Amino acid sequence: LPRLVREFVAQNNTSQIKHVIQILSQEFALSQHPHSRKGGLIGLAACSIALGKDSGLYLKELIEPVLTCFNDADSRLRYYACEALYNIVKVARGSVLPHFNVLFDGLSKLAADPDPNVKSGSELLDRLLKDIVTESNQFDLVGFIPLLRERIYSNNQYARQFIISWILVLESVPDINLLDYLPEILDGLFQILGDNSKEIRKMCEVALGEFLKEIKKNPSSVKFAEMANILVIHCQAADDLIQLTAMCWMREFIQLAGRVMLPYSSGILTAVLPCLSYDDRKKNIKEVANVCNQSLMKLVIPEDDEMDEVKPSMTIPAEPTSEESLSKPEAVITSESQNELDVTALNQSLFFPCSCERIQVTLNLDGIVQVLDYHLSDTSIGMMTRIAVLKWLYHLYIKTPRKMFRHTDSLFPILLRTLSDESDEVILKDLELLAEIASSPAGQTEEGHGPSDGSDVRPGPVELHVPARAGQLSSSSTKGLECSPSTPTMNSYFYKFMINLLKRFSSERKLLETRGAFIIRQLCLLLNAENIFHSMADILLREEDLKFASTMVHTLNTILLTSSELFQLRNQLKDLKTPESRNLFCCLYRSWCHNPVTTVSLCFLTQNYKHAYDLIQKFGDLEVTVDFLTEVDKLVQLIECPIFTYLRLQLLDVKNNPYLIKALYGLLMLLPQSSAFQLLSHRLQCVPNPELMQSTDNTKPSTSFKRTAASNIDYTELLQHFEKVQNKHLGARHQRAGRAEQLDRRVVL
Repeated sequence: LPRLVREFVAQNNTSQIKHVIQILSQEFALSQHPHSRKGGLIGLAACSIALGKDSGLYLKELIEPVLTCFNDADSRLRYYACEALYNIVKVARGSVLPHFNVLFDGLSKLAADPDPNVKSGSELLDRLLKDIVTESNQFDLVGFIPLLRERIYSNNQYARQFIISWILVLESVPDINLLDYLPEILDGLFQILGDNSKEIRKMCEVALGEFLKEIKKNPSSVKFAEMANILVIHCQAADDLIQLTAMCWMREFIQLAGRVMLPYSSGILTAVLPCLSYDDRKKNIKEVANVCNQSLMKLVIPEDDEMDEVKPSMTIPAEPTSEESLSKPEAVITSESQNELDVTALNQSLFFPCSCERIQVTLNLDGIVQVLDYHLSDTSIGMMTRIAVLKWLYHLYIKTPRKMFRHTDSLFPILLRTLSDESDEVILKDLELLAEIASSPAGQTEEGHGPSDGSDVRPGPVELHVPARAGQLSSSSTKGLECSPSTPTMNSYFYKFMINLLKRFSSERKLLETRGAFIIRQLCLLLNAENIFHSMADILLREEDLKFASTMVHTLNTILLTSSELFQLRNQLKDLKTPESRNLFCCLYRSWCHNPVTTVSLCFLTQNYKHAYDLIQKFGDLEVTVDFLTEVDKLVQLIECPIFTYLRLQLLDVKNNPYLIKALYGLLMLLPQSSAFQLLSHRLQCVPNPELMQSTDNTKPSTSFKRTAASNIDYTELLQHFEKVQNKHLGARHQRAGRAEQLDRRVVL
């Protein structure tokens, strides 16, 4: 046969050569008899050897029947087919590349062949084909990628090993740029990474590592956006190796691609946030996820707050105010408006540096907030994840406040619920976020556009300052939000926050008992302490649950008198030198009247000793309970604390402070013979020259500044208000006692 073929080649008789190949194919290689098929395969190989360099002209006719035999049921025949194809390819060399896809397809099937001889033969053919591809510069990568994408999803271990080996070979060829087609095969590679075989997993790790090295070398040519969602999926894989590898890729993508990754932020956060709460068993994944989270957060910039503020005009519009931006919904970009938007974007890029990139990359804030809301609402999520969510929200309110305030009404309830979290660190971050919401200028709204909170929120923005006239409640008649001149302005959400915080304390008394003081003290650090006490006192003045009002006032008073954070506010109240401080005192006093003992302590703090004495005189008309005496006991203990050092020193000046001594003696007379009684009694025994205490009500007032300043307050009206509030409390106690008695009767019946 070889001699005959050589003669035809010498004669250039192509028709006879084709005739010989056709006979070998049709009558032998494709015969029904197995021995004929074997003979046909041997003949085709011999024919190819005889053709030599001319075999490339007849490769289609030579290869097709051999590949058909790859599917033969007889393993020996499959081996002969493999051997025949090896000889054909060895002679043709680079000429087989146009037929590479069909050869690769056949080889991928033989790689999973159960017969070891066939598998061994296919490996020889595979190595030969790899050598040819490596040394050639005519490989058709574009035509091969669809086949590779299809075969890469095979579940057979040997087929997977075959695929990975080819990817490694193609990646090593300088003239073949497989990186351009990485999005086509990346998902399949990550699936192979989860194979049960350690060898295959190792090979896949190497392949992915090579791709990542190439990405770092040439980031400008990488299609980051097309692979982002693939990584998001595999960053959530149950397999630790897949998850860690995908997370490492995500870290590099965020750092290399930068803001190109922003449109995929919601998906990335969905994958990354749960990893932040992993324990030490998954420490590596947790650390990489944390880097991803931090890097992604840094991509959000203040300019993102103005991305959608484009107008359908050829001029740059004036920057809208925060009020305007909050009153207008986000624009929905439709196909009809796309051209108009593109023109405006182009026009803006002429005026603003770097705006081309910013126009192209849009921050999907709605999606991000939805993901953050979900993770914060999920009670099964770990502490570190919740902290990360709160940090994200805080960061977004700092960088994109106008857009974020569109989501505030939906976020507010979950942020308030988070105050009941078990972790102090979570509560601290939550308070930081709530404080930012309450103080951000972007939260300022026009009248009628303020935050809605049912009937409890006033119809318009709220003034937090106390009016000069005692008895007059805070007015909401003026437009905008005003505070006393000594405090910074809060926005419309501040008052809503205070209302809902008190509601939270009212409905969840355990929170008030265990974390109430902690929460209020931290808020005093984050916001203005005067505003906080001002607004809470104003709200408690209208509180219908009198028992809660009394408890809350007691809590606020304890914080006011003992917390180091409120040192400045105590000094402000101590002297009452300014109209603002006197207004604040009046506001606090009205709410403090819910608790008689705290009212007296407020008078001690503000050095209103005569009024304190007048109040104690009224205690004889009140119902003296165990709780009442306990609070008096605590007040005596407070008088011995450093906070009231100035008060104890004023006991030396008996002439100018007669009512202070009288008030203290009044407290002494209220107390039973207890340790507090002994403590206060010993203190009063140290007062010098007791004869000077014989003072009458017409004692001349001191000429000190504080007395003159305090004289501007209508103490008679304040005393009347105290009596009115205490009468309400008395009535409420009688009602509660009546209900309890009725309940007891029902139980007896």
